[in-house]
Amino acid sequence: MEPNEKLREQIFEIIKNQIRNNDPPETKATFDRLRKQGFDDFQTRQMIGQCLAVELFEVMKFGKPYNNARYIKNLLALPKEPFD
Repeated sequence: MEPNEKLREQIFEIIKNQIRNNDPPETKATFDRLRKQGFDDFQTRQMIGQCLAVELFEVMKFGKPYNNARYIKNLLALPKEPFD
């Protein structure tokens, strides 16, 4: 498995856990909304994963705390790509 594939699988696992645990509830709501808009399962998880990757990057690269408010803001803006 390529490193990028492994990272994607780990991010998808986090998303699966967020949906299962309804924590934050916006993840499941976003997943359901995007699916209703016609995106397939993989596309939907990939878009949510981009929002999660923004947060992981900030934590790992800059040592900043996880910003749940920004994560939720980016989820609500999907399918627009998260740049903030």
